[in-house]
Amino acid sequence: MRGYFGIGAEEISKPMNMGNIIRSGHAFGASFVFTVNAFYSVRAAKSDTSKTPNHLPYYEWESVGDMAFPKGCQLVGIELTEDAIELPSFRHPLNAAYVLGPERGSLSGEMVAACDHVIKIPTAFCLNVQIAGAIVMYDRVKSLGNFADRALMPGAPQEEKKPHQHGGRFLRSTKPRDNKSEQT
Repeated sequence: MRGYFGIGAEEISKPMNMGNIIRSGHAFGASFVFTVNAFYSVRAAKSDTSKTPNHLPYYEWESVGDMAFPKGCQLVGIELTEDAIELPSFRHPLNAAYVLGPERGSLSGEMVAACDHVIKIPTAFCLNVQIAGAIVMYDRVKSLGNFADRALMPGAPQEEKKPHQHGGRFLRSTKPRDNKSEQT
């Protein structure tokens, strides 16, 4: 899968939930994990059995203003609001950082303002924060991964996964090249 993503949470208070989020991120192929105004400890979490911070960069920011993502990385908030984009209709950015809010709360106004996109999972009520993160990561892997198309009937697909195809020659400029060897 091309591109990269990170997963994190703002103001999360339960170490076990944060441990589950970053363990799931590690399992789904996240490139980094992060917290904003939250405490995380592998030992306190008791749920990150893969010890994700030993394998992936872990960023611990005090505030939204402290966040620093790579150039081109789009911040995607996961929040159950009226104007959020429903996950099944959302096209994931190639390079993204997904942020979840705290248990029994929402992303801060400052965090929502920092987001390039805000998405929601179309459910009747809110889900456990770790489950919401896992659903979004699964959707990203499913929509951006190179998988065989789903079967029309129940069961496995009838066709194999399509091999990766490289595009044709790509020129960055439409301006003709000066080829000195052709002029002589």
